Amino acid sequence: MSENQNLLAEQRRSLILDEVRRRGGVRVNELTRKLGVSDMTVRRDLDALARQGVLEKVHGGAVPVVEASTHEPGFEAKSGLELTAKEDIARAAAELVAPGSAIALSGGTTTYALAHQLVDVPDLTVVTNSVRVADVFHAAQRTTGPRQGAATVVLTGGVRTPSDSLVGPVADQAIGALHFDVLFLGVHGISVEAGLSTPNLAEAETNRRLVQSARRVVVVADHTKWGVVGLSSFAALEQVDTLVTDAGLERAARAEIAEHLRRLVVAGEPDEGADI
Repeated sequence: MSENQNLLAEQRRSLILDEVRRRGGVRVNELTRKLGVSDMTVRRDLDALARQGVLEKVHGGAVPVVEASTHEPGFEAKSGLELTAKEDIARAAAELVAPGSAIALSGGTTTYALAHQLVDVPDLTVVTNSVRVADVFHAAQRTTGPRQGAATVVLTGGVRTPSDSLVGPVADQAIGALHFDVLFLGVHGISVEAGLSTPNLAEAETNRRLVQSARRVVVVADHTKWGVVGLSSFAALEQVDTLVTDAGLERAARAEIAEHLRRLVVAGEPDEGADI
């Protein structure tokens, strides 16, 4: 981490969290030197990250939170993490959407960011099991009023999860009867061994149905999701056509991913892959 007096709070906290995860713990005095900010600023950042449940404060510093594979953070807790990365990923993923196509958006904070990028793409049919994603499109229509080319939104039924996704038999049956061109899928974790995974068993089954109903699968996931494994796997990496991620993903991970996926898109970097 390079010293920078002008880092935004979000950027500082992302750097702090990366350092904690990489090293297994950091001290406040180390962070003040590396970030070039005051002791009080670092402590406020650690307080904010601790409230989000992503690290644990200890005397003089912080350590990672060791989460069980069944732990599922709520939407609000996740929405405050990696905001810049999610916006970058959303913009890159939106470029893969053709007007008039039928797409699916799973639940998650990154797909929620993507939904905001898609409200002006004409003639979309959007299938989603996310209450939050559906609200984005409905809010846009309430703001602008009825307009030609506005998205048609199909919201599955189901039981609501902590991340505001609808899952279970009702959602599974609805999704199984549909077919869409591209699925944009948010994930809890992604790894070579476990593939795509989630801590929620019902959500795993619903995600399985989404993957089965899609002609192409695009995973939208920031770099912190790499190497994370939830309780239940629902797809292998080989079932994914494209991963859209951010520049924080390390080179070694990129090389490993490239061995299993058809296409890797890193937001903000040149993309040499073929269009979907």
